[in-house]
Parts: sequence; C-alpha cells; structure tokens
Amino acid sequence: MRLLDIKEGTSGCPGGPISSASSRTSSPASFSTLPHSSQLPPLNTSVTMAPLPPAEKLSLAVRKNVRDEWENNKADLEKQLSELLGTEWTVEADPKAIWPYHNDGYAKESLGSCIKAYVEGAIYQIKYLSGRYGSEFATEINDLAHAHVLTLEVEDQDPARFSYNGCDIKDGKLRILFNETCLGTNVDYALQENSLLPALNAAPSDKPFSFHARNSIRQDYEPAIGAVKKDIADLLGKSVDEITINPNFEANFAKLSESKPSLEDWQERLGNFTLKYFEGLAYQMKYQKVGEDELIQEGLLEAVSKNEYALRIVDTLTYDSYGEVVVEDGVLYIQAKPDTFGTNIDYAAQKLVDQL
Repeated sequence: MRLLDIKEGTSGCPGGPISSASSRTSSPASFSTLPHSSQLPPLNTSVTMAPLPPAEKLSLAVRKNVRDEWENNKADLEKQLSELLGTEWTVEADPKAIWPYHNDGYAKESLGSCIKAYVEGAIYQIKYLSGRYGSEFATEINDLAHAHVLTLEVEDQDPARFSYNGCDIKDGKLRILFNETCLGTNVDYALQENSLLPALNAAPSDKPFSFHARNSIRQDYEPAIGAVKKDIADLLGKSVDEITINPNFEANFAKLSESKPSLEDWQERLGNFTLKYFEGLAYQMKYQKVGEDELIQEGLLEAVSKNEYALRIVDTLTYDSYGEVVVEDGVLYIQAKPDTFGTNIDYAAQKLVDQL
C-alpha cells in the first residue's frame, strides 16, 4: 500500500487523487508556489483539544510493522537528523497514541511505515531548507527547538491550523503535527517551508529580532551591503573603512513591532528593505552628482561629519510623506514611518542636497 499524497486545494481527507508517498526526488522548484507565511492561519489559537484515548493494545500485524519499519529504523533516522543539524537529536512517536487516528487509512495496518515516512519527510525538508538558507538555518532550529527532540503528534488546536499536517515548537520540541482526520496524508510536507518557517518565527526566543527578520537580514542584507557601502564611499571620495552604514536593525525592529506597518510581511522583508534604502541613497547621491561636483561633495562631508549613514523608523516625518533624509549631529538619517516603510524607497533621499 502507498501513503496518500493529496495536494492542497483538493477536497476531502483521505479522499482525492492517490500517488506515491514520496516526492523527494522531484525538483525543489515546487517551493516557489507555496503561499506566503502571512497568508497562513496563525500558529496560536485559544482552544486546545484533548487527544483521543490511546489504543490499549495493537494487533500482532500492526506491532510487527511498528517493529520492522519504525523501531528498527529509528536509530538510523536519529543519526541522519543529528548529522544534519550538527548536534544530537532524538525522535519520539507513541504508536498507541497515534493509531486511533487511522480513519481506516494506511496507518491502520502499516503504522510503523507511516511514522517512518513522516520522519523521513521531515529530514528531507530540513535538508532542503538548510541548503537554501545556509548553515545558520540549522543553528536556528537547534536554538529554538532547544530540547533537540522531533516528535509526531496529532494537531491539538481547534480550529486546526493545517489542512493535512504542519509543525510547531512546543516546550522546546519540534513537533510534526497531523490533522486528526488526515493521518498518513502528504507526509513529506509537514515541515515544508510555509510550515517550518512560521513555526520557528513563533517559537519563544530571547533574541532581539524574530526568526523571519534574522533570516531576511542574513539572506538579503548581509551579502549585498558591502557593495553598496563601497558605492557610497566612492561617491564621497572616501575609503570603505572611513564610512559607517548603520542599519539600526534592533531599534527599527522594535519600533515596527509596536506599530502597525503597512505590510504584513515586513519581518520577512526587513533585510531587503533596509538594503534598498541604502541603495536608494547611493542612487540619489549619484543622480545629484555628489561624486562629480566638488562643492556638493564638500557640503555633504561637512554636514555628515561623522561619516555615518543610518536608517531609522520614526513616528512622524519632517517634510515628506513616505521617506526622507535629515542630518543630525553629523549623522545622515534615512527616515520612514511604520505605515510607509518599504514605500517609495528610491526617493527617500531625493531632497538630499536641500538638507545640506
């Protein structure tokens, strides 16, 4: 028998088209069609459901399948997961607690195979996302799921957060969660990007930024800001080491978090937007001939005496509607409001020369 593999948008569970359980050999390009995390149901709901009573005893056939397919492979799966994440992880699954949700489907007779498939799918997704987001992705998982335990459990929130399955982090454990009516369906996708990333973002953390913001900074800002800094330095006739680019991430994140940004996905775009503001500054400096007109260059260097260029989120702009630049105490600030953050980025510094 094969696990059901139902694509989002089909009706019923476990009804619908049947195909191979594993799509792990297919191209990762399918991730580009996933909905944005801001379109997903919230991870936290107010109602927690009590689980069904566990099975008192499993049949001999089911126990044999659990032994052969799950218990005999558990150590190897834990080894794969531990090597992938760079530290020791364990996997927990209670067959008696899971079996009552079989709904006369695949797991009714092949419970061990079903549990194994969920764990294999989780390892595959973590491996794929680690390749996409770099070595820091494993560090994030290890820090946020600090118990270093992967579990398989029924989704306990009502209404359910997932159509078929998903994941969250609870008590430091990374939980694979299946909808109570969909055990054995779409097992490869429980930790797909639009489930795992929101779960990491919702996990308790003492870090100053959310996971989404940290990930955006790593992916979008850090690899590219060096080239932008060089452009600005060249326009000023300075070396790269002589100027400071201050993204002001911690203060800006705090300000945006307490306000109402115009974009729901601002956390995922924090790094990109911040980079674009500095790119816009460089563009306006070039357009306004900072690198060509000695008088303008001299005026800018005199005004921005600390050679620092910063981005900050403010409650009120001084003279513009979406973004602006002001000079205070030798620092040039690119300013935006929470409700205009990310809007008309290229024009924030359009009145640069007027401020000198």
